[in-house]
Amino acid sequence: MTNFTAPEQFVASNQASIETLQTLATSAFANIERLTALNLNTARSVMEDSVASTRALLAVKDVKELAALQASLAQPVVEKAVAYARNVYEITSQSQEDASKLLDGQIAEINKNVATTLDKAAKSAPAGSDVAVTAMRSAVAAANSAYDSMTKAARQVTDLAEANVSAATDATVKAVSTASRKVA
Repeated sequence: MTNFTAPEQFVASNQASIETLQTLATSAFANIERLTALNLNTARSVMEDSVASTRALLAVKDVKELAALQASLAQPVVEKAVAYARNVYEITSQSQEDASKLLDGQIAEINKNVATTLDKAAKSAPAGSDVAVTAMRSAVAAANSAYDSMTKAARQVTDLAEANVSAATDATVKAVSTASRKVA
């Protein structure tokens, strides 16, 4: 039995790599499209709001009316900024999640191939090489365990960051809302 992989396995591996890259590129482009659409819609909305605000400012007749107008304009601006930030965060999080899923799939496939290779090596290995095969399996298991721990820690950090961003944006909206009511 030879240690070289068959040409069919090599071709299949390359094909799988190309498909993975294509999936990653497709996902990245879809998220870029979403982000571009969000930016264009936000720019359009900001322009329209600016025109409306300018018209409202030009129609102001006294200082009291100006103060009330400023208070009424502040909250929608902050709410839209927070909504924009949430949408950007959602798109980037989705992009990261897509890449992580793809990487997890690749890692699983690599682990399967390594296990298969180790099994073949164990069957064709000379007597007494069981220790080396066991050591390799142990090293692969330790690497997988480390990867799983790192992935879980990264997900916990992501969840914590998401919760903090959500709490901070909610607090900002509430603070602006409260300040707007006090001014009005």
